[in-house]
Amino acid sequence: MLTFIIVLGIVLVLAILYFIFRIGNLVELVKEKDEDISSSNSVHAYLFMLFMIAGLVGFFWYSYAHFDSYNLPVASEHGEVTDYLFWVTMAVTVVAFVLIFIVMFWFTFKYRYEKGRKAAFFADDHKLEIAWTVIPAIVLALLIFSGLRAWNDITGEASKDAAVIEVIGQQFFWTARYPGKDNLLGKHNYKMIDASNEFGLDLSEENTWDDFKSMELHLPKGKEVKLVIRAKDVLHIVFLPHFRVKMDAVPGMHTTFKFTVTKSTADMRSETGNPNFNYEMACTEICGRNHFAMRFPVFVHDTVEDYENWLKSQEAWLKQNPDYLKYVPAEKREAAIVKAGIPADSQEAIQAAVTVTLN
Repeated sequence: MLTFIIVLGIVLVLAILYFIFRIGNLVELVKEKDEDISSSNSVHAYLFMLFMIAGLVGFFWYSYAHFDSYNLPVASEHGEVTDYLFWVTMAVTVVAFVLIFIVMFWFTFKYRYEKGRKAAFFADDHKLEIAWTVIPAIVLALLIFSGLRAWNDITGEASKDAAVIEVIGQQFFWTARYPGKDNLLGKHNYKMIDASNEFGLDLSEENTWDDFKSMELHLPKGKEVKLVIRAKDVLHIVFLPHFRVKMDAVPGMHTTFKFTVTKSTADMRSETGNPNFNYEMACTEICGRNHFAMRFPVFVHDTVEDYENWLKSQEAWLKQNPDYLKYVPAEKREAAIVKAGIPADSQEAIQAAVTVTLN
């Protein structure tokens, strides 16, 4: 109720100010104070010119002075292409903006109201109209097709030896799934999602047996990475600013993005002079009240060998959750135990073997 009263009060105040302004204009028109109108317009015209100069100076000064705060270092091959396209687009739009800005305010100044001045008539100029239509169309077409080529590249097929990683978003955190030694992500089924099996792993499919979960995104330097992205509840967005990676995570479908990292975490700590620097993945889709909490640590290994050693040191999800062997078809459980690295003398493995024998 209080909010409604405040809004209503603001609306009434604005309405009163509007009517006061209108009444003032009507009174001046009735009194026919042409000399006051001319003087007032001159003052406004000079103020417009002052605003134009101050606005352009402020725009370029702020852009230069704070350049490092909004232009993060590029750390991927794809990022170099993206930044190039961005700055070409920025150059085109800034030149157009400055020209239009100057012309608009200059016309406001030069052709301000003066008593006795009459507007000049100009007939249609078809050549001029064609020029200011065709030239922007060509420039925009070049920008669009350049961007489309980059888009087709990052969403195209990854190389056979690319590191494949699945990233899953949900309110309000991220998880990552990595393939095991077979370098193949297993199938998933949303009907199989529960408190432990948050990926919905379909354990009847053998490629899932050695997949593992990580609460950090680990990436190799110098090797192509293919992100397979999905969401479990609402729309999220994967955003890796230093790699210029941004892609929707959509419930019910996969999206993909491929890129190659060029700077490891250690490289960036050296470049920035910050020993505590860490890459981060964020969600840039407002997905709920705790959207701000969707920050995912990212670590880039110095070499592909370091990354592969980290992969080998991780335990399969099935090994960490051996009670899920019951969801593996009886005739495949022995193979699942071996592939997941479950100790043969564990209670779950013994129970699985007994079940297979009884069947």
